[in-house]
Amino acid sequence: MAHTDYNSQDIKILEGLEAVRVRPGMYIGSTGPKGLHHILWEIVDNAIDEAANGYADKVEVVLYKDGSVSVEDNGRGIPTDIHKQAGVSGVQVVFTQLHAGGKFNNDNYSFSGGLHGVGASVTNALSEWLEVEVYNKVVYKMRFHSYYDASRKKVISGEPVAPLEKTKIKTDKHGTFVRFKPDAKVFETVEFSLETIAKRLRELAFLNKGITIKLTDLRDDDKFFNKTFKYDGGLVDYVLYLNEGKQKLYDLPVYAKTEKDGILIEFAIQHTDSYTESVFSFVNNIPTPEGGTHEVGFKSGVTRILNDYAKSNNLVKEKDVVFTGEDFREGMTAIISVKMKNVEFEGQTKTKLGNPEAKSAVESATVEELDKLIKNKKNKQIFDAMIKKAVGAAKARNAARHAKEVARAKSGADSAKLIGKLASCSSKKAELNEVFIVEGDSAGGSAKQGRDRQHQAILPLRGKPLNAEKKRIEEVLKNEEIRTIISALGTGIGNDFNIANLNYHKVIILSDADQDGAHIRAILLTFFFRYMKQLVQDGHVYIGMPPLYKVYKKDVTVYAYDDNELQKAIDKVGRGYQLQRYKGLGEMNPEQLWDTTMDPQKRVLMQVTIEDAAEAEKLITTLMGDDIDGRKAYIAEHADFNKEDSFMNKVNV
Repeated sequence: MAHTDYNSQDIKILEGLEAVRVRPGMYIGSTGPKGLHHILWEIVDNAIDEAANGYADKVEVVLYKDGSVSVEDNGRGIPTDIHKQAGVSGVQVVFTQLHAGGKFNNDNYSFSGGLHGVGASVTNALSEWLEVEVYNKVVYKMRFHSYYDASRKKVISGEPVAPLEKTKIKTDKHGTFVRFKPDAKVFETVEFSLETIAKRLRELAFLNKGITIKLTDLRDDDKFFNKTFKYDGGLVDYVLYLNEGKQKLYDLPVYAKTEKDGILIEFAIQHTDSYTESVFSFVNNIPTPEGGTHEVGFKSGVTRILNDYAKSNNLVKEKDVVFTGEDFREGMTAIISVKMKNVEFEGQTKTKLGNPEAKSAVESATVEELDKLIKNKKNKQIFDAMIKKAVGAAKARNAARHAKEVARAKSGADSAKLIGKLASCSSKKAELNEVFIVEGDSAGGSAKQGRDRQHQAILPLRGKPLNAEKKRIEEVLKNEEIRTIISALGTGIGNDFNIANLNYHKVIILSDADQDGAHIRAILLTFFFRYMKQLVQDGHVYIGMPPLYKVYKKDVTVYAYDDNELQKAIDKVGRGYQLQRYKGLGEMNPEQLWDTTMDPQKRVLMQVTIEDAAEAEKLITTLMGDDIDGRKAYIAEHADFNKEDSFMNKVNV
C-alpha cells in the first residue's frame, strides 16, 4: 500500500458547520431511511477513498444493539496534529467544519467518492453522539455529542466533549475507527437496513478489486450476521454476479483497464440471450444511474469498434442489415467505472456525470482496448458471438418497427380500444394528474365511480400483461394490455421514450393484496424497468396500498393496512368491534375505495424508486427470468414461512 505524508495542513476549511440541524434535508436529501443511510455512506466513503487511493485494503462496518454503527479502515488515519488555521486538531476540524477535508486539491487523493457528499461533519451534527479513534503508533480518542442547551434555547450539534486525547495505549494498527448513533430527534427511523448496507458494501467491493469489506450485525442475538465481501476479479466478478441465471453467449466477460488523459477507465462486458441492455456506470465509486458523458463515450466506442469489426471480417451477409448502437447492446451486461479529478455532476439527483472531457477519453479508451482484444485470435469466438447477436437484434428491430408505430399511435384501432377502457380525467395539466392501473373490471368500476374526475384517470386491466423479461419488444407489443398502457401514458417506449409527453405524473398500480395481485405488480414493474426506466427513475411510479382490514362498530370505522396496524385499529375502536378482511378491491364500494385508497389526503402510496440499478437488474432477472433455482433460493431466504394467520382469533372479540 502507498504511504505519503498527510497532516492537518492538508485539510482545507471552506465553511463552518451551521444550520445542519435546522435543515437536514439540504445536506442529506431527507430525514427518512435514505437520509439515515446517507450519514453512514459519508463515513464509509472516506474509508473507501483511503483504500481506492492505495492507502488501505480493509474496511469493516459493525451494527450494534444500541442503534449505533461503526466504520473502521486500516488507512493512514485522520491527521491528529494541530491545524494552523483552526487552532485545533485535524480530527476536530474534520468532524466539526462543513466541507473540511483533504480532498479539495489533488495532493492527497487522486480521486474521491467522499467529495460527492458533504463530509463527516454532517454525520456528527445529526448524531446523538460520535466517537473517533485514530491509530498511529498510539491510540488517539475523541468524542462529540449533541444536546439541548437550555440557556441558549437551542440544540448544540456535534460539539466536542473534550479536545483530542493522545492516550498511552500503544498500537501496531494504523487507520481510523468511527462509531456514531443517529439522533432519533432528527430521523423518522434510526433503524439501519442490513440489506441496504450489504448491497452497497458488496457493490463497493466489486468496484475496488481486492479490497476486503466486512459487515457484522450484532443487533439480534438470534440472527447474528457476519459477511466478508472481497472480489479479486473486480468488475469481471460483478458482471458474472449480475448474469447468474442467464444464458451467457461466452463464458468470461471481456475486461479492460487503462488510463486516458488523467482518467482511470475500467470496464467489463458480457452478452447473454436477453433482449435488453444492462449498462451500469460509476464515477469514483458513486453510481450514476442517469448515465452521463462517460456512459455516452463508452457506448459510442463499443458501437464504433464492433461496426468496424463486422465490416472488416465480412460477418454481415445481408445487405439490408444496418446496425445501430442498441443492436450491439442487446443482451449486453456491462459495468463502466471511471475515476477522475474535479467531478461535475448534473441532473436533479446529481447522479449524471457532466464532465465533457470524460466522453472523448472513455470513447477512445474503449476503442483502443477492445481493438487490442480483437487482435488476439483467442478472442475471435467472443466477438463473433457479439456480431451474431447484433445481427439478430437488427433484424428484430426492423420487424418491430411496425409494431412500435402501432403502439405509439394516438388514433386508429388502438385508440378506439383505449377509449372503451380508459376513464380519462378532465384536467389537461399532466403534473396534477394521476392514472390508476387497476386489476379487473369490478375494481375498475368502483374506482371510476369513486374517483376525483378532474385529476384521476382509471385504466382497468382485463387480463394479465405479458412478462417483458422473457420476450423481445415486438412480442411484448402484441400484448393488448401493454399496448393500452403505452397509449394511455403517451411517452412511447425504449429509445422512443420521451418523459416530456407523459400524460400523468403519478402512475399508480392498484392491485389486490394476494398472489395474483402481487404477480401483476411484478409484471408491470418489470415492463416499466425494462422499457420505461426513466418513468421509475424520476419517481412517477407508485403502488397503491389498499387496506387489509376494516375494524368497525356503529359510527366508528378504522382501516388497517397491514397486520401491525390491525391491533392499533382494534384498540382505537374498542370492545364490541367487528372485523372484516378484504380479499380484493372488488369487495369495496366506490365510497370505501375513495376513502381508503384514492383520496390524496388519506391514502397510502408507496413510491417505487431505483436506489441501486444493478441490484434491481439482478432481482428482476431472479424473480421474472428463467432461473428457477435462483428464484427458489431467493424465496427461501426472504419469505417468512412461519408466519401465523391470527385473523380468526381477533374476529368479534
